[in-house]
Amino acid sequence: MSEFVVSVHDVAPATFGAITEWVAELDARNVPCTLLVIPGPYGDGPGIGEDPDLVAYLHEAAGKGHELSLHGFRHAGVPGGAPWRQAVNQVMARGAGEFCSLTRTHAFALLRQGLDELSRVGIDVVGFTPPGWLASPGTRRALGDLHFAYWTSHLAVHDLKKDRARRMPAFSHRPGGAGERTGAVLMMRGARTLTRLHTPFRIALHPADLARPGLRTAALEAIDDALAAGAKPTTYEALVGGAR
Repeated sequence: MSEFVVSVHDVAPATFGAITEWVAELDARNVPCTLLVIPGPYGDGPGIGEDPDLVAYLHEAAGKGHELSLHGFRHAGVPGGAPWRQAVNQVMARGAGEFCSLTRTHAFALLRQGLDELSRVGIDVVGFTPPGWLASPGTRRALGDLHFAYWTSHLAVHDLKKDRARRMPAFSHRPGGAGERTGAVLMMRGARTLTRLHTPFRIALHPADLARPGLRTAALEAIDDALAAGAKPTTYEALVGGAR
């Protein structure tokens, strides 16, 4: 039996409505998900500490079996770093790769700030998914310094306790971008193929996907197909079985 993880990205006050919509769809299917929380100000909204309704919702979601995980601090690009890293940032994260080029010291401080903001509202996390799945070498070392259980890249889940990477590709949409239709087809076909091959995979859901009905349909069909074929939905925390 293959396993798959559904992650809901960009959880913040500015995206609260879209997040509840995605989670409702997953709850209807009894699919636990990993909610990737942005603790600092994101988009046009405030930080998580200024939205008690969202905080209450996240605690409720965690009580139902969903995982809460860290997803950067502001999910905004940080200047500096090698030009090639910034070029990758533009392609992979549309410039929002907050941790793509940080030094160990800078990454440690920003990760610590994110953990502190979550702690203030009673949320403890064990994992980290960098925006765009881009983590500099300094970020990876800082994650170990802070005793995270895991972090995720585009192709793998990195178990920091066992110092090993579990290959687990992520299917994600790019709404409004080049290749949107191709990406939707890849998500559906890829999920079916990997389920049939008993190979673990991930499906990444973003708030912006809901503005494109075809992307919403493609993601839900991929999940439904995986469930129908016997794939087991899980969370990152359950996958690595760890605490920080």
